[in-house]
Amino acid sequence: MTPTLEIENPLSMLVRHGPVVFKSSMGREAFHRFLLRNSDFKIERDKQGVISISPFLGLDDGYLEGEAFFALKLWSKQHPELGKVLSPSGSFDLPDGSTSKADGAWVSMERHERLSETERKKIAAIVPDFVMEVRSQTDRLSKLKKKMEDTWIANGVKLAWLIDPIKEKAWIYRADGTSEEVSFSEKMSGEDVLPGFEFDLKAMDA
Repeated sequence: MTPTLEIENPLSMLVRHGPVVFKSSMGREAFHRFLLRNSDFKIERDKQGVISISPFLGLDDGYLEGEAFFALKLWSKQHPELGKVLSPSGSFDLPDGSTSKADGAWVSMERHERLSETERKKIAAIVPDFVMEVRSQTDRLSKLKKKMEDTWIANGVKLAWLIDPIKEKAWIYRADGTSEEVSFSEKMSGEDVLPGFEFDLKAMDA
């Protein structure tokens, strides 16, 4: 009996050496189907219809992303009545027409309960209250900073963190338009969005 050859997903071959970026006019439903068929990949689309597919994380990048997400998840487990945490695989359809993912996101119970049960089973049109992004070796810092302001904050996220283990710096972005840079010797606060949540950036020392 001839063994069946396993065919590699073409997207895996495309992103092996870096991010893939292209523009497409596919509609919302078609894009959702594309996302769901390729759920192992980090695929996003900006408000101009430009789609980006990110490479797989290396071992250290995956560890650091996991450290930040674990801290957020642990805090949420201690305060389940306040809202829900979504993993890096969760996608958000945002008001400006973009569809984005974060390395960790939290949605307040107030926003979560506006969605019907059917809507929650799909890629929902909802803006998280809080997001975090952890820079990987293949991420451009300038692009991530632009995403924090032009995608997350501009669409209604209340608090956003950008953590850069490469430069050992982090940035806090707020809904009122203010931002703040912090060093890896400090702790980041969830402020009034995630009351009582603190993340010690020393945990990002791989």
